[in-house]
Amino acid sequence: MKRSIGLAASLCALLCAAFFAGTLGSLAYPHFTPTANAAETSALPLTNTALLKHGANLAAIGDCVVCHTTDRSAPFAGGRPLDTPFGTIYSTNITPDRQTGIGDWTLSDFTRSMRRGIARDGHLLYPAFPYPHFTHMTDADIAALYAYLMSRDAVQSTAPANQLMFPLSFRPLIAAWNLFFLHPGIEANGETNSQANVQAPAEPATHGAQLIRGKYLIDGPAHCAACHTPMNLLGAEKRGDAFDGNVIEGWEAPALTTLLSAREPWTHDQLAAYLRTGFADQHGAAAGPMRAVTQSLSNASDVDVDAMATYLLSLQKPAEASPKAMQQTAQANMNNIRDGATLFSAACASCHAANAPMTTLGSRPSLALGTAVNAHDPRNALRMILDGIPTDRSMRAAFMPGFADTFTNAQIADLAAYLRSNFSSQPAWTLDEADVERLRKESHEP
Repeated sequence: MKRSIGLAASLCALLCAAFFAGTLGSLAYPHFTPTANAAETSALPLTNTALLKHGANLAAIGDCVVCHTTDRSAPFAGGRPLDTPFGTIYSTNITPDRQTGIGDWTLSDFTRSMRRGIARDGHLLYPAFPYPHFTHMTDADIAALYAYLMSRDAVQSTAPANQLMFPLSFRPLIAAWNLFFLHPGIEANGETNSQANVQAPAEPATHGAQLIRGKYLIDGPAHCAACHTPMNLLGAEKRGDAFDGNVIEGWEAPALTTLLSAREPWTHDQLAAYLRTGFADQHGAAAGPMRAVTQSLSNASDVDVDAMATYLLSLQKPAEASPKAMQQTAQANMNNIRDGATLFSAACASCHAANAPMTTLGSRPSLALGTAVNAHDPRNALRMILDGIPTDRSMRAAFMPGFADTFTNAQIADLAAYLRSNFSSQPAWTLDEADVERLRKESHEP
């Protein structure tokens, strides 16, 4: 209830600010008259293999196909629903179709959308499109991405209308949001960053160069903070809590600042392998929205993925003291654990028991090392039991059946309680069948 009141008050404040933003915003973001055609789209050499390869690499790092595809036979054609606290936004068509896509967009049009969140016809884009991150991309990278998208197959497809709570369907409000939360990137300020402006080097770089490259990719095209940073009531990232974790599409996007505090601290090679393949031999397999991200990153250059892993590991915070937390351990109900053990033996032990062939011969880590089992919040463990891991496009054949239609809410809660008790030294979770029922009703991305 308090969150609803706070949200309403924040929206009212934003609506008032929009009157001011409407005037100032018109100065900051002048209306563009659409160009008559795309003939002036520059002399970008769309047949330049190196340019297209660089653009494809950036598209893979930015996961463009993940958000802008609903039908795999029509990549980049948009229409995927993106659930937000404010309603559902549908991704747009970014194929070079002239009627429903960006076929008539010039490079200037495209750059403006990436930097300022303004479409070719002048309407403001919702920040579900992460232009607050793309604004940090260099001119050269935006041009390469543009060239790549313009080389894709044109698909005629119009996204459904967005379904947002009032008054957020009133797009001028976004001008106020931009005034508060859009921080223009380096290139937009007329400066340059020669280290970030180059393509990924063919050979591994020095550690310092990897950090610079990794920061540019993580903060810019990869926009990792968009999922892994807590949001305020207006859907903007809490910059002071960058990478401290968030809930996105029904799953917890864990903190990226505690990788060295895991039961088995992440190494650079493990993190890079996880980003490339969705699997790390001491941590487990990607699931939920992150699975699609790793599938996209499998097409990115190894050098860039290594740089991203290097930078992420530089963000680590000291581990918090644990004695006090251990003193507050919740007491798990032994009957729940006993019932969960029975369910585990029947449905899970063939893969996850200590002597199971998958564990002893298949290089799969024990559940004791998994992030979900050791997390403070049981959300991802419950989500994994409910939804499993689908087999589609998996580089490492990671698969787990979902049990949403097999077990009751109480059984899933019991199984989670057993997993926590048997595989983790962390405090017991306080959960019951109502927690499972709530997750079943949430919109989520398996």
